[in-house]
Amino acid sequence: MTGQQTAQGPKHKRDLTRRKVVAAGAGAVVAAGVGGAFATGAFAGEEATVKGKAGGTSGEACYKLTSETTEGPYYIDADKLRRDITEDQEGIPLTLRLKVIDSDSCKPLANAAVDIWHCNALGVYSGYESMGSGGGGGGGGGTPPSGTPSGTPTGTPTGAPPAGGGGGGGHEEPTDDERYLRGTWRTDRKGEVVFRTVFPGWYQGRCVHIHTKVHVNGTWTDAGYEGGTTCHTGQLFFDEATVSATAEVAPYSTNTTTRTTLDDDTIYPGNGTEGGLLKLKYKKGAIAKGVVATLTMGVDPEATQDGTGASVQPGASASASAG
Repeated sequence: MTGQQTAQGPKHKRDLTRRKVVAAGAGAVVAAGVGGAFATGAFAGEEATVKGKAGGTSGEACYKLTSETTEGPYYIDADKLRRDITEDQEGIPLTLRLKVIDSDSCKPLANAAVDIWHCNALGVYSGYESMGSGGGGGGGGGTPPSGTPSGTPTGTPTGAPPAGGGGGGGHEEPTDDERYLRGTWRTDRKGEVVFRTVFPGWYQGRCVHIHTKVHVNGTWTDAGYEGGTTCHTGQLFFDEATVSATAEVAPYSTNTTTRTTLDDDTIYPGNGTEGGLLKLKYKKGAIAKGVVATLTMGVDPEATQDGTGASVQPGASASASAG
């Protein structure tokens, strides 16, 4: 799909052909050297697993593609262009360091636009606060109803069960103007981008996760990032030991929603870092002081993703479903 072709479907899906990110402060869009010395060496351990093509079979990719997953109901285009997306949200400080590379050549993708968004410590997404913990869109969470249900259901249920909020279901239109824990930033010449946020919480039906998109071939302007295509839509995951440790710390400890484990999640593909499982570092016994999460994401810059986990073939229109 080119920048001149028109994507069919609702307005929120047209980010495949034209998208604009509002800059957070004058000059933010032209900032260079994302992360600076802060990110130096962050991916040294992971890069040791990347193999070049020398000695390999013809056409062999040097790095596996990071798994595509659904966009979920709560993506909002035109997020703020910023690296610190925390705003006033309480929680364990999280530094998220991502490196984006071409999975075929292993070359870093510079000047790509990376989106991230996630719920707060209590499972609420900005833009959807009225929906409560996890929102709606096929699953939501929040406080279970009290009392004894009346009547007995009969017959055999038909159709698939509703997916957890943030995993499946069609796109939900925002219900408010809040935009905390959402942001977009550009990759530097090494393909690296660094975000500061808080450790996500959880809501009914989903394990702890962060959503992400990677856009390429667009233009950075004074107004933000425009045009281009979405070459990756995925989710980032956290190991169980770390999540359990956060659950002992306020405000996570006040989240009474039953948490879905990583193994029981219906979206996590179960394939480790290839599936978006983050590498985490923090001081044992002092997780409240902060966590550093890193991951190298292998993407296909020639692909166009429609947010459902499937590629859109050149010349085809994007699906209207957010997945």
